[in-house]
Amino acid sequence: MTIKLFEPLEIKNITLKNRIVMSPMCMYSCHLEDGKVEDWHLVHYTSRAVGQAGLIMVEATAVSPEGRISPRDLGIWDDSHIEGLKKLVKMVKAQGASIGIQLAHAGRKAMLEGEILAPSAIAYKEGMKTPKEMDGEDIHSIISAFGKAAERAKEAGFDVIEIHSAHGYLLNEFLSPLTNKRLDQYGGSFANRYRFLSEVMATVKSVWDGPLFVRISASDYHPDGLQVSDYVTMARWMKDEGVDLIDCSSGAVVPAKIKPFPGYQVAFAEQIKKEADILTGAVGLITAGIQAEEILQNGRADLVFLGRVLLRDPYWPRTAARELGYDLSPPTPYERGW
Repeated sequence: MTIKLFEPLEIKNITLKNRIVMSPMCMYSCHLEDGKVEDWHLVHYTSRAVGQAGLIMVEATAVSPEGRISPRDLGIWDDSHIEGLKKLVKMVKAQGASIGIQLAHAGRKAMLEGEILAPSAIAYKEGMKTPKEMDGEDIHSIISAFGKAAERAKEAGFDVIEIHSAHGYLLNEFLSPLTNKRLDQYGGSFANRYRFLSEVMATVKSVWDGPLFVRISASDYHPDGLQVSDYVTMARWMKDEGVDLIDCSSGAVVPAKIKPFPGYQVAFAEQIKKEADILTGAVGLITAGIQAEEILQNGRADLVFLGRVLLRDPYWPRTAARELGYDLSPPTPYERGW
């Protein structure tokens, strides 16, 4: 039987060597608060490439200073960030992996000094800062910032761009009726709430011709919020607008009780893949090789995104290969211990 986890996947102009993706996870490790790559990032990401992940996704990287989740987040809002990102890309690719970057704006969930932005002036929860409701100038400025960030990502040599429209951050805030109470062309109807994301994607695509992913929160876990069926509709729109893959996470746009269990978000990826006819990535408590293989063999998703398990085990692909009886070639320097 073919082991699908280790099959290549061609997406546009790149071929991923296997279906294992290191999910974007914030490291909060820019000690000078300047958004620049530090030694930690170089070691952290490259070690997972040595471990044989097919695609390394760099953490949420802010397109503007006020778009950081924390002061110690990575940034891509200035040309001075390109040098460090270029070095990171070179190191990861040298180990045989592809590399992507997640472009992000934290919106009302930014934990920073000064003004923060959102579609509507509603705090995430009690005790958190109330954001400024964005005006037309703010909207167009951030759309432009995503485009400039994509230009920098291209110059740095990334293989994939992912737009972060999940977890209650800015683009997700525009999509959800729980957080978007606007009365202009960016609020109200479903199509209007989608407009901001659509314009961000168009701006990115105007400078980027490589694979484009979008991370979504496929359920708000709230009776008045978005459900997976809403995202099936949006995924069809995104496919028409040139998106190649939907990275299917969930929740965090408003506080909600979520009961996680192994693979608890896979059904979202499966439904969107089948009903919108688009590539999807599954994420969320996927920890075992046999679990990942089941997802792929049953056509529930096309890529498996791994988070915390790759923090615990940078060589998880080897662990999964042994579990599945697959002969995974080691990096040459590790042959004696593989």
